[in-house]
Order: sequence, then structure tokens, then C-alpha cells
Amino acid sequence: MSAREERRRRLLSKDERVLWKTFTKSIAPLRGARREPDDAEPDAAPAPAAKARAAKAAPASAKVAPKAALKKIAKSAAPKAPPPLAPLDRRLKQRVARGREAIDARLDLHGLTQAQAHAALLRFLRSAHARDARLVLVITGKGRGAEPGVLRRQVPLWLSLPEFRSLVIGFESAHGAHGGEGALYLRVRRAR
Repeated sequence: MSAREERRRRLLSKDERVLWKTFTKSIAPLRGARREPDDAEPDAAPAPAAKARAAKAAPASAKVAPKAALKKIAKSAAPKAPPPLAPLDRRLKQRVARGREAIDARLDLHGLTQAQAHAALLRFLRSAHARDARLVLVITGKGRGAEPGVLRRQVPLWLSLPEFRSLVIGFESAHGAHGGEGALYLRVRRAR
């Protein structure tokens, strides 16, 4: 073994082991995962006798897990993804623009900071969802000059977040009569 390899494989000092144990105790283990004993070195390999005892102690059915059981475990461990966003269909947008489809609620975010606007939008959408509103209008403003406003850029990004995706089916820029590029039509997901 060269001096370079020895430097890579150095043992942890007592302080480092204590710090590592403290850190690992704060982590919840995965289901079915075994925890290392507190007094064992993380780099030390288990003794061959311990391996043999563990192999004998495990029942034959635990040695080979069926594929169906593995898939079931993987599905239950994976967090449920929020539903994807979908754009408004062209006919709905036309009906709204012509006044044939009602806008159930409106929210104007003019003059709010990003933090205030984020909180207001979340409250508004939760309220609209609870009232079973179908379509809402959110006015962000167009911004000044050639560059779009901060809220005009941020609101579509926020709507892609999981907290909003559970409330919103999709969104699209509003018609000129409702604010054009400075506003969004949002389809609200039905309450179940």
C-alpha cells in the first residue's frame, strides 16, 4: 500500500466518530434497512463469523424477495407526484374572451412584493378551490418598459410548484380585454 492510499483510508478520530454518530442518529432509516451498531467502525468490515450467523438466521423466504413485492415497496415508498398542468383549451379561452363563460373570481397582485403575492395567490386559490370555482383571473401586471414585471415572470413558475399544482389544472395568458399578457386565466381543480 502506498503512502497516498494510506492517507485516503485513514481512520476517524474519536471526535469525528462522535460527530458521525450524532449525525446518523438524527436520520430516519429506510424501511427494512439495518442500522450499524454504535460501537462499530464505519469502515470496518463485519467478521466472517457474524456474516455466517446472519445468513443462517435469515429465513429462506427473506433471502430472495419476489419482484411483485419489490415493486409494491417501491410504489409505496415513492411520494405521490402532483398532477401535471395542462393548458386551457382554445374553445374555453374563446368563450371567456367573448363573455360567454363567467370568471368566478379575480385577484389583482399589483403593488405586492413577491412574498406577499405568493401568500395572497395561495390563499386565493385555496379559497376558490373550496368554493368550487372553475375559472379565475389573476392579474400580475405587465411590468415597466421592455422587460416583463417580476410577478409576470414568477407567477407561472409558482403555479408549477406542488403546492399550487394540487389546486390548478392549467393556466394561460388572458385575452386583451382581461389584461392580455399582464393577466392569467387559471382553471381551478374541483374539490373532491
